[in-house]
Amino acid sequence: MQVTYDSDKRKLLSSLCHGAIFFSTALFSIGVPIIINLISDDPVVKSNAKESINFHFNVWFWAILIGVPIGILSFLTFGLGGILFFPVVAFGFLLHWGLTIWALFHCFTNPDEPFRYPFIFRVF
Repeated sequence: MQVTYDSDKRKLLSSLCHGAIFFSTALFSIGVPIIINLISDDPVVKSNAKESINFHFNVWFWAILIGVPIGILSFLTFGLGGILFFPVVAFGFLLHWGLTIWALFHCFTNPDEPFRYPFIFRVF
């Protein structure tokens, strides 16, 4: 016997997982996919929640790895480091927002297939 899941509920929960990063990059945004992963029994929603959590960890990791040295360099050079590395930071933001929008689009167009972010390391 095959279990069927509500497509609209799947779209909503999967989109909430990926779109939570739009709320902020703080603990609230990662709390949403964690809670959805705990309460949902839908395997696609669970997979999207785990992928969203992994993406959050990647955003935080790269922000620290790139942002801290740029911040220190900017402090030491009275802002010059921030100006020099603006293209790197801008590319990071575009990649971050672009991948999130791509994930949301995928959740709405292919609700029966979990989304996988490219270029990220996965903890879960």
